[in-house]
Amino acid sequence: MSGKYRLLMLTTLIISGCSMCYELIISAVSSYLLGNSTMQYSTTIGFYMCALGLGSYISRYFGKKLFNIFVMIEISIGIIGGVSSLVLFLSNIYIQAYPVVMYLITIMIGTLAGAEIPILTRIIEEDEQNLKMTLSSIFSFDYVGGLVGSIAFPILLLPKLGYFATSFLCGLMNILAAIMIIIKFRDRIENYKIYRLVTIIIAIFMILGMIFSDNISDSIEGGLYRDRVVLIEQTQYQKIVMTKHKDDTRLFIDGNCQFSTKDEYRYHEALVHVPMSKVANRENVLILGGGDGMAVREVLKYDTVKNIDLVDLDGEMIRICSTNKSITEINENSLLSDRLNIHIEDAYEYLENNSSLYDLIIVDLPDPNSESLNKLYSNVFYRLCKSALNDGGVLVVQSTSPYYARDAFWCINKTIASEGMNVMAYHLEVPAFGDWGFNMASKEEFSESFDIGVETRFLSADNVASLFAFGKDEITDNVEINRLTKPVLMEYYNKAADNWN
Repeated sequence: MSGKYRLLMLTTLIISGCSMCYELIISAVSSYLLGNSTMQYSTTIGFYMCALGLGSYISRYFGKKLFNIFVMIEISIGIIGGVSSLVLFLSNIYIQAYPVVMYLITIMIGTLAGAEIPILTRIIEEDEQNLKMTLSSIFSFDYVGGLVGSIAFPILLLPKLGYFATSFLCGLMNILAAIMIIIKFRDRIENYKIYRLVTIIIAIFMILGMIFSDNISDSIEGGLYRDRVVLIEQTQYQKIVMTKHKDDTRLFIDGNCQFSTKDEYRYHEALVHVPMSKVANRENVLILGGGDGMAVREVLKYDTVKNIDLVDLDGEMIRICSTNKSITEINENSLLSDRLNIHIEDAYEYLENNSSLYDLIIVDLPDPNSESLNKLYSNVFYRLCKSALNDGGVLVVQSTSPYYARDAFWCINKTIASEGMNVMAYHLEVPAFGDWGFNMASKEEFSESFDIGVETRFLSADNVASLFAFGKDEITDNVEINRLTKPVLMEYYNKAADNWN
């Protein structure tokens, strides 16, 4: 292949890599805003692949000025992809047709990317005799670019730059590729000076978008959350947002509220003290999730507890909740306790490798709205929990709302029971969440008494028994077990989320 066309091969790699990043951005933003990540990634990939074929078909109608068309493809992909994150967030805030916008952006990028290879092939074959080598080179660069984009996005781009800066950066890469082509092949591009000026202006716009991406993020997040946003951090695993209104601080993970300082004590007292009242030996406690330190705070009220192991996947969550004054005032600096051992690790893997036995295991994980979280609500996961319990030990699982997500709640209950444990379901009203439920389980039968022997703000020996009463509209047994190989829970949960959004 002639050296003059190697630059075109490089642009093929850039277009492919950036296009892959755009599709991952669209999928990730849609999962963040709408939930149901399987649906978002599946539909985005499906529409993108279909659009690639559409673009390839349309390319046959371009017969002249192929260099101009190729440059316009680069520019168009750069513009559409560069502003894709911004457009998606704005459409979610201001219009009711977010899916239409999402699919339209996906189809436009896919169609343009699909037209690229046929047009590039026709450009090169005009001068090259070995078409077989030309095609193999083009497809090789295209596939390698896709691989580079798919690896760079989750490992480097999203954690370091966030959605907006990543899309602007990819847009800039497309525009820079167009500028290089314009300069290299200016003798074959009509009105190349106009193209050069336009691409330079667009490149400056993309650079400004990257520079001011944090400001854009602050403005957009302000439209997504009711209260003033005081902290935004995109970690490798999730987006953490903290809002504040007067003396109410709220923490959100991927758009879902984790706690409100106005009423979090209700949730965490029920999570910890109800199962703790059933534990005879209170020395060794395992908390899976709970990186905010609130559950640890409640466990530390028991002087008999000698060791607490806290397992959380996201070290940044631990850092924020152990250093941010608004949170440490609420969790009472529990994450700095000398009785606490913090493990930055996946909960499933921790249990697989665990050899310790615990008197109480607290599963305080986000709701099962993704494949990675669904695994932590599966029958095999509860089997691992059971193996890590002492005789007489108790497992408790935050189990979403028995009212808003009834099937999901009782699916969790049934899945725990399928592993041979005795299960008791209970719930309470948490104003920030509504009616919220838990399931506690043990290898032994539970006693009927409840001994709340520590200081609490909500829970008492008088009202704890009432938590185990459910209304008719909160009970069902028409659910399946959530197996690792058949994740029905995620379907139950996402269906409930669709009904209540």
